[in-house]
Amino acid sequence: MAQRAQPIIGTTGIAAGTFVVLAVLLSFVGLGLRAELGRGLGPAEWAAIRFTVVQSALSALLSVVCAIPLARALARRRFVGRGLLVTLLGAPFILPTIVAVLGLLAVFGRTGWLNTAFGALGMPEVSIYGLHGVVLAHVFFNLPLATRLLLQGWQSIPAERFRLAAQLDLPPRMVFRTLEWPLLKQVVPGAAALIFVICLTSFAVALTLGGGPRATTVELAIYQAFRFDFDLARASLLSVIQLALAGGAALIALWVIPNFPLSAGLDRKLMRWDARGGVQAWVDALAIALGAAFLLLPLLAILLAGLKGLPQMPAVVWQTAGNSLWVAVLSVGVLLLIALPMAGWISTRQRGSAEAIGLIGLSASPLMIGTGWFILINPIADPVPLALPVTALINALMALPFALRILVPPMRDVLVTYDRLSRALGLQGWSAWRWLVLPRLRAQIGFAAGLTGALSVGDLGVIALFADPDRATLPLQMYRLMGAYRTEAAAGAALLLLAMALGLFWLCDKGGRWHANP
Repeated sequence: MAQRAQPIIGTTGIAAGTFVVLAVLLSFVGLGLRAELGRGLGPAEWAAIRFTVVQSALSALLSVVCAIPLARALARRRFVGRGLLVTLLGAPFILPTIVAVLGLLAVFGRTGWLNTAFGALGMPEVSIYGLHGVVLAHVFFNLPLATRLLLQGWQSIPAERFRLAAQLDLPPRMVFRTLEWPLLKQVVPGAAALIFVICLTSFAVALTLGGGPRATTVELAIYQAFRFDFDLARASLLSVIQLALAGGAALIALWVIPNFPLSAGLDRKLMRWDARGGVQAWVDALAIALGAAFLLLPLLAILLAGLKGLPQMPAVVWQTAGNSLWVAVLSVGVLLLIALPMAGWISTRQRGSAEAIGLIGLSASPLMIGTGWFILINPIADPVPLALPVTALINALMALPFALRILVPPMRDVLVTYDRLSRALGLQGWSAWRWLVLPRLRAQIGFAAGLTGALSVGDLGVIALFADPDRATLPLQMYRLMGAYRTEAAAGAALLLLAMALGLFWLCDKGGRWHANP
């Protein structure tokens, strides 16, 4: 199938894959031109490396540890609103980072709900800035991801195993030991490794909650060396260090994930006879209540504060909102121009090296790619006018791995199912795309486009390197308002940004599913 289906979809995917490889490699070339590897690392660089690794490890550990009781409770309880709660677990993934940080400040900040309650009780206030604040924000973002991964694992256990456990009258402790503990050994290492890699390249969280030199990540140190000192050599050296950390963590992640295959069942409805009442029921209820409160209270705080702050927003917020919308639309367009041909090309190949090309963007952070491109562009042109297009392109590259994961499996199914018919009808090139592929992938294309638009409109990364006051996006303008202590205006901008991210996702996803072929 792999070699026979290739003429149906053409060879433009090779050109798209080549473009992705060149785009990332060019940034490496720029970094290599300025990185002075022989200059060594000073105390500040070593401190940034230590903080990056420590906060990533703590964030991954706490996210997974907190996700285990929450996922277990959701797996064995049925209640009104459960489906909505599971759906909301995906919200932090498309939630703009700077918006979530503002929501966390409203709950856990110096004048937030928690410290207000502590003050009323005569207790000392807590600070969200520093290591614990960065870890708290990362747990907020990654707890839902870990919970969804664990929940999928729990739901993959055949119902017959729980039926046999009930027939043997096994207590909850033995059910956990014989059925659930092997699952945790399979899923937890991979989930923790994934979250660790994500936290290594976190930027907006450390920028807003770092709290000083002791809480500086490598990503934030790259930004400081570039933006404040304009020390391109130091920024390049830190980028190489960041690449080594992220690449090493990815290799370790592949090495530590064990393989514990689960046998198939008969697809019967899953019923849990264990822990129907007593202490187990109360423990599950507490886990669900605490998890829901931790994830939903910041969103509620954003809504309440944003409604009061909307009238306080300066006119520049609307201008930057237009810039963000333009960047998001351009990112979606670039993403589809790259992802669709690449998905068609990958679908005609055996799983392996071709598919790995789509993941190359994850080997470097947006700040790293932006720094490399700046070094190459700066001698021949002014990079500032290119801030918005460059941001859009890098956002598309960062969303490419997710888009390919969405598009490639159904495209493989389409090409396998309709291979003989398309050859009999002579469908090739654009005709095959128009009449065969696109009508059957509309839902997946809409979902990938919506995800890209939501991630792009809320990104605070590359634009922080290139932007000037006239070319800022809404997330960057929000950060500036927060730095100027205009919290009400920042809250209004946060609500506007949240509405834009969710609106873009809904429009693209809904548009793709409208009259889509099943």
